[in-house]
Amino acid sequence: MSDNVQAPDDISADRTLDAKGLSCPMPLLRTKKEIDKLNSGEILEVLGTDPGSRNDLPGWCTRSGHEYLGEKEDSGFIRFFIKKK
Repeated sequence: MSDNVQAPDDISADRTLDAKGLSCPMPLLRTKKEIDKLNSGEILEVLGTDPGSRNDLPGWCTRSGHEYLGEKEDSGFIRFFIKKK
């Protein structure tokens, strides 16, 4: 998809969640749990292979008030970045 938000090159995460190999809805459920461990303003990096996360994570951020910072393609997986509200 061409409308995917690209994360800034200099982005740095405070915590990383490895959700590779998990399929919907597990990446989102794990993200919800993991974001609770962060302080406001900190950034969570989610590593995922489920293409559905490209829609699920930005949509969840919109509904929950967190800021979706974008994604980066990596070798065989995608890095998603979310800033806790």
